[in-house]
Amino acid sequence: MNKVKALIFDVNGTMVDSERHGHLPASNRAMKQIGLNIQWDWEHFKQLIQNVPGSVNRLKRELASRDFSTEEILDYVEGFETLKNKIYMEEYLPKLKIKAGVNDMIQQAIDQNVRLAIVSTSYENQIHALLTAQFPKFEKYFEFMLGKETGEKIDNNGYLHKKCLNLLQLNAHEVIMIEDSAEGTQAAVDAHIATAVFYNDYTYGEAFHFARLVAPDMSYFSLNDLEKICLTSNENDL
Repeated sequence: MNKVKALIFDVNGTMVDSERHGHLPASNRAMKQIGLNIQWDWEHFKQLIQNVPGSVNRLKRELASRDFSTEEILDYVEGFETLKNKIYMEEYLPKLKIKAGVNDMIQQAIDQNVRLAIVSTSYENQIHALLTAQFPKFEKYFEFMLGKETGEKIDNNGYLHKKCLNLLQLNAHEVIMIEDSAEGTQAAVDAHIATAVFYNDYTYGEAFHFARLVAPDMSYFSLNDLEKICLTSNENDL
């Protein structure tokens, strides 16, 4: 019998390669359509990702750095947010590349009666749309999808992760979080959840303090591997 009772997935950069091939081009198109002469390249966007969560906050930071007034920033952000999300969901989300090993890991969880959930900084409608478009045969198995509407994921003492545990009615030591970033890992650790990190080109080199596993690709690991690595350490390590 599995010690792990549930896997909680992050979304952006963990399940799909969404930042470079989704949020970046959608942001650029939205900025252009609302009349902003700003186009982010990938190198600049990587820096924004590493320091500012969410496209709206990134635009606020960008405009403030260019000496836009508070009123101008609010006006542009209001026009940007809805448009960017629409472009992302309609044009880019259906074409995103699934990260290596994700489908296999989800299938193994289902086969072994391990429950599934999502905790993300994304909007919940984006999470639902992603599952419908990219993971249609798995969507029904994700019991809870907690995103921006439910609360802050990071810098919040593990609030969303703790809420997810409550909804699942599981203890932290029965769950593994699958992440790609240091800030996401810290949020899970704040909820005392063992975390496996599968980094990408913009989170590579981050300090993944207290992660039980750090690797470039989950296709090298089975669910049983994750259980052995993540749930056999002393719980006091978290």
